[in-house]
Amino acid sequence: MIFAEKLIRLRKKNGWSQEELAEKLNVSRQAVSKWEGAQTVPELEKLLQLSVLFGVTTDYLLKDELEAEECTGSREDSPVKRISLADAQAYLKWRKTASVLIATGTFLCIVSFMPLLLLGAMAQAGLAGVTEEFAAAAGLCLLAVLVAAGVSLFVWCGFKNAPYEFIDSEPFEPEYGVHGMVSEKKNAFRGAYAACNIAATCICILSIIPLFLSILLKGELFPTVLLLCLTILLAGVGVVLFILCGVRWASMEKLLQEADYAPARKKRSSAKEAVDTAYWLLAVALYLGWSFASGRWELTWLVWPVAGVLYAALSTILQLTVWNKEGRDF
Repeated sequence: MIFAEKLIRLRKKNGWSQEELAEKLNVSRQAVSKWEGAQTVPELEKLLQLSVLFGVTTDYLLKDELEAEECTGSREDSPVKRISLADAQAYLKWRKTASVLIATGTFLCIVSFMPLLLLGAMAQAGLAGVTEEFAAAAGLCLLAVLVAAGVSLFVWCGFKNAPYEFIDSEPFEPEYGVHGMVSEKKNAFRGAYAACNIAATCICILSIIPLFLSILLKGELFPTVLLLCLTILLAGVGVVLFILCGVRWASMEKLLQEADYAPARKKRSSAKEAVDTAYWLLAVALYLGWSFASGRWELTWLVWPVAGVLYAALSTILQLTVWNKEGRDF
């Protein structure tokens, strides 16, 4: 019995249509039709999914001489987790909330040193009787409070996201209806996602304008710091927009197992995430070390645009070398 005949028998035994089987495997109905018509054979990744889905061995699927089903155990005992329609809806709802929390935490961290800059400028300009000692103490306290609030939001999101961590790193099987529901939501969100990214990009680019305007002030400290803070605020708003739309879009791609979240690319995504984490932790350490050592908070913010440019270059190099090679190996 050839593979095509076995696939038809197993599908009908489970009472699934070609459309239902295609949805479970995240392929088109035409692909399933070609498999059952003996026109093509699934790639290895899909064969493994079929093996888990039907609870049979890959040998049984591939070897024509094997007529009797060789079972691997019940599908419920399979290590591959299953996601129900209710689970998928709950996950998408949580990630929508998480996008707001992550964006808020990031924004708090971005603007955390603004009070220090403003109070320092007020002390230098002799405004409102602010002394340099008070400016340093109050500014650093506010910085710590804002950073702590932002980090607390990150930790809370990590705690709440723990039940869904397997979606990022492990293969899973969506139950009937999940793929269609998520695809519909993704298509509906596509326009908003594009508009949000365009707006965020424009805001980040235009955020530098206040710094250009500060040239006209000819070294007046307090107005210059105000314009610098406006630049920081605009950049923060741009980052917030990127996060709000990016987290929701990524959650849909994860459930659909598309792009960087396809099963064959999850290992690469995990490695990339580790590199990203190490890079930005190093950037934070450099920023804080330089800032506290020099006291030049009005200058050390330049670490972030430089880090952003270097990150883009590093990502491109890794994409063309290491990640691309790993993708071929998979």
